[in-house]
Amino acid sequence: MSAALRHGTDAVRIRETIARTIAIEQEGMATLAATLDGPLGEELARAVETIFAAEGRVVVTGMGKSGHVGRKIAATLASTGTPALFLHPAEASHGDLGMLTAADVVLALSWSGGTVELRDIIHYSRRFGVRLIAVTGRVESALGRAADIPLILPAVTEACPHGLAPTTSTLIQMAIGDALAMALLERRGFTPAEFHRFHPGGKLGAQLLTVGEVMKRAPDLPLVREDAAMGEAIIAMTGHSLGCAIVTDAAGDVVGIITDGDLRRHMHPGIMAERVDAVMTRAPRHTVPEQIASAALAEMNARRINVLVVQEGRRPVGLLHVQQLLSAGIA
Repeated sequence: MSAALRHGTDAVRIRETIARTIAIEQEGMATLAATLDGPLGEELARAVETIFAAEGRVVVTGMGKSGHVGRKIAATLASTGTPALFLHPAEASHGDLGMLTAADVVLALSWSGGTVELRDIIHYSRRFGVRLIAVTGRVESALGRAADIPLILPAVTEACPHGLAPTTSTLIQMAIGDALAMALLERRGFTPAEFHRFHPGGKLGAQLLTVGEVMKRAPDLPLVREDAAMGEAIIAMTGHSLGCAIVTDAAGDVVGIITDGDLRRHMHPGIMAERVDAVMTRAPRHTVPEQIASAALAEMNARRINVLVVQEGRRPVGLLHVQQLLSAGIA
């Protein structure tokens, strides 16, 4: 067989293996979804309420591949408002059991339910009244029998052709962890602002900034009264380099805005003597400090505008320019 033909044959086999793996894992997820109508769904709801009511943390544990999944679950819980940590079962047997308190909830993962390294954590939780939630595929296993809340996963086919490497089983373990985290997020009423508190760095942190964190703040704003002459408005605009001026009435409430575009549309030799209210755009688009900045940018893009007045009630408290959003990494 020529090298080119062999390469083509290998490529076909690789694609077939990839497609088979994904198909088997999709079938496993479908099996899991169907199981939620039975006892597993009821126990999941009980697990959510137990964790929600707990005064302590969720202590996630597992060995091998289940341990890797457990670390991810702990991280997802912690980042979405549920205090959580991962406790390695081997380290637990050498002093780290001291991390556990009666106020905590243990979430133990083991597909077989017979992982030897979990023995000490199970015994400790039973002895000291620490609530135990099990994620396992065997209801009659040591872990399944010991648990206060057994989350018994359905039998699935591993994508490994030898049936040895945990693949589909770890996928549905991960899905159960995500389901718990999202149910708890909604149960707590966890907001995007709270999410930002735990994700201040990187692109995600930038996307979760609020308008109030990015905007130019009062009193350093280009403000002008509606009965002022346009010369005064132009001075305000050029002095702040934001390409606009906020127009207020005698009470200090926002009534309009003057932008570079307004100037171009109304430009004539006598514009400096015009009153501001003859040139301004009335009832300008505005936002509030609490809005997520990326949502404000989406509105600006949709309306093809470069600036939003930031208001509390009708009072101007800031000005949001698209350049500020881009500088903050929001795009």
